[in-house]
Amino acid sequence: MKDKILNLLKVFLILLCITCIGNTSPVLAWQGGSKIVTGQVIDENKEPLIGVNVVVTGTTIGTITDFDGNYSLEVPSGKNQLQFSYIGYLSQTLTIHGKTLNVQLQSDTQMLSDVVVIGYGTQRKSDLTGSVTNVSSEDFNTGLVSSPEQLINGKISGVQIMSNSGSPTAGSTIRVRGGASLNASNDPLIVLDGVPLEQGGISGNSGNFLSLINPNDIESMTILKDASSTAIYGSRASNGVIIITTKKGNSDKLKFTFSTTNSIQTHTRLADMLDCDQFIQVVNTQGSDAQKALLGTTRTNWNDYIYHNAFGTDNNLSMSGKIAKNWPLRVSLGYYNQDGLLKTDNAERFTGSVSLSPSLLDDHLKLTLNLKGSLNKNQFANTSAIWGGATMNPTIPVYSGSDAFGGYTEAIGSDGNPVTGGVLNPLGLLEQKDAHSKVTRFIGNFDVDYRLHFFPDLKIHATFGYDYAEGKGSEYVSSEAAEYYTTGGYYYPYGPQKNENRLLTLYANYNKMVESLNSNFDVTVGYDYQYWKSTTPETYSRNAAGETQTVFKASDERHTLLSYYGRLNYSYGSRYMLTATVRRDATSRFAANQRWGTFPSIALGWRLTEEGFMKNQKVLSNLKLRASYGVTGQQDGIGNYNYLPVYTLSQDGAQGIVGGTPIYTYRPEAYVSDLKWETTTSWNFGFDFGFLKDRLTGSLDYYTRKTKDLIATVPAAAGSTFDKNITTNVGNVDSKGIEFSLNATPIQTKDFNWDISFNMTWQSMKVKNLSIVPGSEATNMPVGPSIDGYQFQTLTEGYEPYMFYVYKQLYDEKTGKPIEGAYADLNHDGVIDSGDLYRYHSPAPDYIMGLSTSLRWKQWTLGMSFRANIGNYVYNGMAMNTGALETMSYNASQLNNLSTSYLETGFQQRQYLSDYYVENASFLKMDNLNLGYNFGEIFKGCSLNASIMVQNVFCITKYSGADPEVPNGMDNSFYPRPRTYSLNLGLNF
Repeated sequence: MKDKILNLLKVFLILLCITCIGNTSPVLAWQGGSKIVTGQVIDENKEPLIGVNVVVTGTTIGTITDFDGNYSLEVPSGKNQLQFSYIGYLSQTLTIHGKTLNVQLQSDTQMLSDVVVIGYGTQRKSDLTGSVTNVSSEDFNTGLVSSPEQLINGKISGVQIMSNSGSPTAGSTIRVRGGASLNASNDPLIVLDGVPLEQGGISGNSGNFLSLINPNDIESMTILKDASSTAIYGSRASNGVIIITTKKGNSDKLKFTFSTTNSIQTHTRLADMLDCDQFIQVVNTQGSDAQKALLGTTRTNWNDYIYHNAFGTDNNLSMSGKIAKNWPLRVSLGYYNQDGLLKTDNAERFTGSVSLSPSLLDDHLKLTLNLKGSLNKNQFANTSAIWGGATMNPTIPVYSGSDAFGGYTEAIGSDGNPVTGGVLNPLGLLEQKDAHSKVTRFIGNFDVDYRLHFFPDLKIHATFGYDYAEGKGSEYVSSEAAEYYTTGGYYYPYGPQKNENRLLTLYANYNKMVESLNSNFDVTVGYDYQYWKSTTPETYSRNAAGETQTVFKASDERHTLLSYYGRLNYSYGSRYMLTATVRRDATSRFAANQRWGTFPSIALGWRLTEEGFMKNQKVLSNLKLRASYGVTGQQDGIGNYNYLPVYTLSQDGAQGIVGGTPIYTYRPEAYVSDLKWETTTSWNFGFDFGFLKDRLTGSLDYYTRKTKDLIATVPAAAGSTFDKNITTNVGNVDSKGIEFSLNATPIQTKDFNWDISFNMTWQSMKVKNLSIVPGSEATNMPVGPSIDGYQFQTLTEGYEPYMFYVYKQLYDEKTGKPIEGAYADLNHDGVIDSGDLYRYHSPAPDYIMGLSTSLRWKQWTLGMSFRANIGNYVYNGMAMNTGALETMSYNASQLNNLSTSYLETGFQQRQYLSDYYVENASFLKMDNLNLGYNFGEIFKGCSLNASIMVQNVFCITKYSGADPEVPNGMDNSFYPRPRTYSLNLGLNF
């Protein structure tokens, strides 16, 4: 490797010599009448600029400035102008007067704002050939934001972000272009300041690993969607890449910023259950004498006891500026605390970050040190209380008046114990369980960026990254609680789980504008090494008496990724652009003969507005056509040792009997020795446009993706393994979509400004093959959530993934009501059985839309954001599970409340697989409404701004359940998302 680097440097030195010779020899030919012009080039801070291109106008004669910004150039007779150009600065053409010409260049702020972060570098938006979207902090969603992904929800076409529940400890599901896999991960790769983060969570914070990062520290988020832009990340980029860039200390003077957001959260719609009067009427008219005898005399709204208005606060203090010349520094501290709507639910976070980015050796050497630390303390509510709050008998009191079960009213069987399978007191479930965790995380990276003195067009970059997280916690339920009364309580301390992520990145970048060829070359070659390790000790669950109940074995999981990559960005005359990328990855998750994968891509761009025939028109300010093709890979979400034979020691109760004595045996796990890369081939065609000096801008993209060697869990061939299912490479999945975005500034005056942005996505996905044996057919594989052993979704070749697999409900022609147990005989065999199940809609929306608008009038600002899904369906499991008369009483000692769905159907028994419960869940949500006022300078050096906000303002939908936006398309006891009212104050001084 060392020899290769030395040879590369030799080649560059030879090219440098050739370039110098080429630049000096024409000057020698201009003897007689020529003159020597000298001078110095400085920047806006009067610091010398190194490597500035100085060219005699109308010729190829030129030079570059030295370490002190000085230049010397022989100008031929008849020429009297010099052109000065430098990346990031406005070019200047000046007339020569005398023998000295000094120049001060000014920063091109428009160009700098046009630069976006891409994989292993930056690029101007105008030069992008791939589908890339950047959202800066000015455009982030406002309000109380617990996790970084919420900052861009609804902002980007092709990106769907859904919170998994209304709990402050819950995470989000992020999908870029819908995902490309089935059983392997569909999560995008997250890159934080150049460090790719490991997917998944950690003990005590498994659902929301990103929440350990303070959203207030984030400067911008860039989403790479097509293969051209993502292929530089190779094996982890099939599902898109989200690059997070944190804030740095860029101001010349020290600045302090303090912001505080304080909020109150209230619950929105809950499951629609019978009220007390309706419940009593149903029991008295439909119940037995024994059931009538269980009616109480109180009127209890159980939801009033388990939900409360939740307070939240988010406070951030930062200092940024230069502590010395060329030593930018930013330090921040954050404190976040949010109660959940359920009592005993809480998330608390302490964060700190330091960013130091000095520039040394006349800006040739740039160092960046980023350190981020967080401490999360979580208190987890017992979410079983949501089911209890909906179904508990509304005619009995909360407290029994006795000491039994901690004083909470519970259903008691004839043996004096809580009834088996009964609904437990929801308030008791919350208050008698203590579940908490403590999670710490440290993320650091040190970047070295050196632009060679003797060859300033070549830059060498190194990144050293480290991500460490540790999580532990415990769950405790007392022995008197009904939940664990028969086992004598429950105590389970877990962890500490320790996760490590180590990164070494080395790359060289050559960037050269060749004036004579009217071409710009940007070449990057590099190497990555990344190592992950996760360990968990053996843990035990015990009862209150200390007796061991369950043993959880220790684990030690490790994997490594090695990568080589290269990329060429070429542009000619700012009109024609080419991007070519190749990456070669090796993962330890596959056997040696399957370990390496190669992932290439190529993209072309054409800026028509730079053509001569478009120069004189004033309406169209930008029109760029783009096309790309690429291959990306997948190896996440499948385990670290699936290609190895693994034997598991049997558990208690599963021993083998030898000579009448039970002995522990080893069970072989299913494995595939030749498991290999899942690969996705993508095409993308699009164009970017701008009208009226970019007052109206937008883009349109059409993409296709084909995933082959799909990593999926499918039924194993009989006798081939000890497991029923096996994870292997099978078949493929195809997807396609259209993305459209539009940004406009209809009004722009001194006192009034109106900005509006809209995005829309259409997407479609189809399973092409799921068979292990080529040529055979694998159909109707049950997947997804289950109720009482019933699964409601399927994977079927030739159809969308995760479609609902149900019976076609028949209805009474006169009343229009569904007929209990009556389903269509779709296969016409005279029998209603599994052969009559059919695929009926999908949880995935056909269209995703987002709309944001901001109006500013003098110091006032009004902002709104909306989201809509069209064509998504949800199985209303709550209505099915509580919407039949049989569910009113599972036992002789308890009554349970019913869904109002019973009043519509009159079902006596649950109709598990009826398509009656598959509902259209299309919706329009107003996510954010905010009104702000900028007070300006309230006293010398200190400005104040304030805003009031409402989040989750309203939801318009035909769906009858609690929320039309639920994970996996199953609504069954869903934790409601809150409506949040916030006040924000910000100080800058």
